[in-house]
Amino acid sequence: MKKKFPFILIFFVLIAACLLIAVPYVLRLDKQITDRFEGRRWELPARIYARPLELYVGKTLSPDKLVKELIQLRYSRVDLPDKPGEYSVKGNVFAIYSRNFPFPDALRPAILVELEIKNKTATHLSDHSSREPLTLFRLEPVQYASIYPAHNEDRLLIKLADAPELLIKTLLLVEDRKFYDHWGVRPLAIIRAALANLKAGKTLQGGSTLTQQLVKNIFLSSEQTLSRKVNEAIMALLLEYHYSKNEILEAYLNEVYLGQDGQRAIHGFAMASRFYYGRNLAELEPVQIALLVGIVKGASYYNPRQHPERAKARRDKVLDILAPAEPNSREEIGQLKNSPLAVTREIPSGITPYPAFLQLVRRQLKRDYKDEDLRSEGLSIFTTLDPMIQQQAEDSLAGELAAIEKRKGDKAKKTLQGALVVTSVDQGEIVAVVGDRTPQQAGFNRALDMKRPVGSVIKPAVYLTALTRPKSYNLLTTLYDIPLKVPVTGKDWQPENYDHIFHGPLPLMQALVHSYNVATVQLGMDLGLDAVIDTLKELGTQEDIASYPSLLLGAVELPPIDVLQMYQTIAAGGYITPLRAILAVTDQQNNTLQRYPLTVRQAVDPGAVFCLTTALQAVTTTGTAMSLQHLLPKGLTVAGKTGTTDKLRDSWFAGFSGRHAAVAWVGRDDNKPTGLTGATGAMRVWAATMAGISTNPLQPQPPDNIDWYYADISAGKILSRECGKDRGSLLPFIRGGLLPEVVFCNQQQHSNTFEQTLHRGVENILDFFQ
Repeated sequence: MKKKFPFILIFFVLIAACLLIAVPYVLRLDKQITDRFEGRRWELPARIYARPLELYVGKTLSPDKLVKELIQLRYSRVDLPDKPGEYSVKGNVFAIYSRNFPFPDALRPAILVELEIKNKTATHLSDHSSREPLTLFRLEPVQYASIYPAHNEDRLLIKLADAPELLIKTLLLVEDRKFYDHWGVRPLAIIRAALANLKAGKTLQGGSTLTQQLVKNIFLSSEQTLSRKVNEAIMALLLEYHYSKNEILEAYLNEVYLGQDGQRAIHGFAMASRFYYGRNLAELEPVQIALLVGIVKGASYYNPRQHPERAKARRDKVLDILAPAEPNSREEIGQLKNSPLAVTREIPSGITPYPAFLQLVRRQLKRDYKDEDLRSEGLSIFTTLDPMIQQQAEDSLAGELAAIEKRKGDKAKKTLQGALVVTSVDQGEIVAVVGDRTPQQAGFNRALDMKRPVGSVIKPAVYLTALTRPKSYNLLTTLYDIPLKVPVTGKDWQPENYDHIFHGPLPLMQALVHSYNVATVQLGMDLGLDAVIDTLKELGTQEDIASYPSLLLGAVELPPIDVLQMYQTIAAGGYITPLRAILAVTDQQNNTLQRYPLTVRQAVDPGAVFCLTTALQAVTTTGTAMSLQHLLPKGLTVAGKTGTTDKLRDSWFAGFSGRHAAVAWVGRDDNKPTGLTGATGAMRVWAATMAGISTNPLQPQPPDNIDWYYADISAGKILSRECGKDRGSLLPFIRGGLLPEVVFCNQQQHSNTFEQTLHRGVENILDFFQ
């Protein structure tokens, strides 16, 4: 009898062989899942925020600007706010229902506040519910930029507990009714979908569970192959084995693909809510939730902006699915189907509207963070940008350049360029940066990177160097604006004034007020070039400066932001505060990783700076910038200095009010002449900015070492108190320093005119050279 072949043995051998092959493969898939879910599940972009708008009684704020801020924050105007992200206006009273927000110092819960504004001033602020007055209230800051991961996925993480209940209910009804009952796959559903698709000759149904969809989105491609489907099923089972249903559902809410903005992919319901409606997920209406759930089936195919009819049909189908589960609201759901899609017309772009400021922020971040951390760790970066001032600065630069070109005719059209930087004086915070007349273009940033000769805006450093030597110089020290030869390599340098006129002997203050070049060079050479360079360094200038006599007239190339640091220190009374654009950085859990505190150091004698500021104020009232009196609001006192370079190539103005310092530049990229002085170009940009923002008049407080005397400025002499009250101007002098000659009422000297003094001085000088 022939021995039977052991088929049963062969069967078990084959099974064993398959297991030997399959087990390592399954283990590899298992490790892939656990590595991803136990570690960092997603690379999250860094989000960059502007300053929060602080509200308090007494704050200067127009209703229009408050509304603009609320619109930037995507608040909805309603009759009566009843949830976060809404506001109302009735007469002078705003009711604002803020969103909760994780500030670096604390989590601020949502709150309904009442604010009254009269004559552009906040007069009342209270908690709407308790009627208790509020000392201070901060709106959440505007997010104006993100730093995206390399794959450009954008998402906002949300906890399952924070997701709207209606979203979860609708999602499960539409995508996976048996989610909490299966083990990751539903074989019968797959078979049923396959038969339906085979019968129709095209794909009508999908048999994938939410778990399978999640696996496909995270680990697999979209190709329709048997091997991919097998991997999807195995990985779904493994995912269900390791993690709870709620963990899987939360991951799905954050991972699902829901739209595209250029290179930026929109993932997760929280980000999709902002992308399509400009609102937080918790603020959505049922009809809006239905649309988001509907486009899960195909974000491109059902794109509500590109295919509104398809999107509406899909949304209505979701509402139909929801109706049987909501028996008490079937009539309401029927009404919802008549609602428009109501997505925002403009796509909330992932491209920042403020690229110049973002460049500054990224440069400061690079000192402390790796680029890969900025692109993946979900950091929140709180910056000093003030959107109101930034917008005013952009409008001022573009508007004034256009106006200048219009006055000059079509030949100059669109050839001018400009830059503008603004800081808060007290905090050293950069609040606005404009690097191009078309500020939304992310290109060459003239505010940070352009180095051009600064002209006469450098002169205050020369005069400050003198005033820090009170034993030798004061505001009335006589300087000589006469022909001058300065030895340099090759041949002598003979500086000239802008008007090509020599003005003879005159007080130091007048030489600065009227920006006389020759007198400035004479003073600078007497002080020593190295001493002037040291002053520039003390004021915060970062660039290396060569020791050439021409530096005294601004033949030094500096970027606008360096010029601003110099004037910031002067505006702060001689105390240097390194300019900063970042306040704090927090992680995903709102732990503060780093703060960028205010640092202050006395750089220059405050008494000398106070005397200099007095002269710079006079520049804006009687000197080269006197036309500011017609460009600024009445009562807005400021200090500043014009700057013009050879052949009118560069137009500069740098100055400060009581709260803000700013530097403006106007010129051409090809370095051709503009035909503009500092007063006819950059100063107009500067003035338009200052006139359009909420700032304070300049009222500097004198240091303890300042004494006041009445003076005849044109004659360069101090008047006795009896004479000065009627005829003189009060000027500051450093106590213990050199004082000018004092003229009494009964002395003949007080009647000398400035012309007589000038004549006598010139005669003495000519006698000396003879």
